Amino acid sequence: MHGCNGVMGQMICNLAAADPDAQIVAGIDINEKEGNPFPVFTSLEACDVEADAVVDFSHFSCVDGLLDWCADKKTPVVLCTTGLSEEQLVKVKETAEKTAVLKSANMSLGINMLLKLLKEATAVLAPAGFDVEVVEKHHRRKVDAPSGTALALADSVNEELGGEYEYVYDRSQRRQPRPKKEIGISAVRGGSIVGEHDVIFAGEDEVITFSHTAYSRAVFGKGAIEAAKFLKGRKAGLYDMSHVIEGK
Repeated sequence: MHGCNGVMGQMICNLAAADPDAQIVAGIDINEKEGNPFPVFTSLEACDVEADAVVDFSHFSCVDGLLDWCADKKTPVVLCTTGLSEEQLVKVKETAEKTAVLKSANMSLGINMLLKLLKEATAVLAPAGFDVEVVEKHHRRKVDAPSGTALALADSVNEELGGEYEYVYDRSQRRQPRPKKEIGISAVRGGSIVGEHDVIFAGEDEVITFSHTAYSRAVFGKGAIEAAKFLKGRKAGLYDMSHVIEGK
């Protein structure tokens, strides 16, 4: 577990402890914490424990070293950390040529089903003149905005539209009507909101909203564990949660 002493790291460790088909054999974290039932190392280089896969919920600054280590060891990795730079996304693809990498902006089953449903809705509603907006809400401690999930939802819509739509994050300096080919993405930060995402299709005299609410981080942890199980023994390549859902 890479980032084992973080909020999500601890959540996944607890879930794995109750799963008869999963076991955390080692943890990596720069922060010390007593009571972990497995050895914890301050760096990947210091870890001498073999594992079927690495689950990562850490910080984007730690991802480069993680990818290098997994590529060198040929160890599959479930990459859950968000806020990666364009250079890091390129590195993810390069690493996937050497080992199995599963990257998902959101690990929940519900969000990944929503990604599929949005394509169907977009195919019908966009040609009918509906505008598309994405609104996401998260707790005050989340450092990246918009969320990776919000971008994934927008990407799902835009892919259906041939990638022709522009993402707009701020309209405060603009004084003009809303262009047709844009997707507005808004971020709310406050309190202890686990995660809420709305995709709004706004047409003339009617609005259709697709909503997903996570009431507990456990939904992400469960998905990460299932993803790790899926990666065991997989050949090198880039995977996402749709592969886990389909089992192939």
